[in-house]
Amino acid sequence: MSQVKPLSYSFPPIVGNEPKILILGSMPGVASLQAQQYYAHPRNAFWPIMAGLFEFDLALAYPQRCEALAIAGVAVWDVLKACHRPGSLDQHIDPDTIEANDFAGFLARHQQVEAIFFNGAKAEHVFRRHVLPDLTASLTLKKLPSTSPAHASLRLAQKQAAWQIIRDFC
Repeated sequence: MSQVKPLSYSFPPIVGNEPKILILGSMPGVASLQAQQYYAHPRNAFWPIMAGLFEFDLALAYPQRCEALAIAGVAVWDVLKACHRPGSLDQHIDPDTIEANDFAGFLARHQQVEAIFFNGAKAEHVFRRHVLPDLTASLTLKKLPSTSPAHASLRLAQKQAAWQIIRDFC
């Protein structure tokens, strides 16, 4: 008899009225799940990069940072709605437990989205495998370096430089 694996569930997207781009992670890590906030790990570079790109104060409270992104036309979500993953590393996601979010519905409600940017390779891989085959929307898709502290092969400045591309769409 196989053992039932506990699933983790992602959160609703950060999204305003007219998002132009969608940034996708794979699944929130342990710190984010505990805080119920996207990119809550203190060493994750996501918020420092966004604050630099969209010129808001990194010290703002989480709701105000989310609002700053929404005003800039940036939506944030995760590819996965649910999965079993012990810990925070994407390599530990159990592929047999993957449940993708409803991107067809999201994109139907937000037809002005022109591009999807993936926060790392796993987000892109899971999206292309579990979501893209069923989508009809024509979008720019681009993988960016992961902002995760586990992705330490690039320094913050290198990650910031790569992430500059999203400004072309906002």
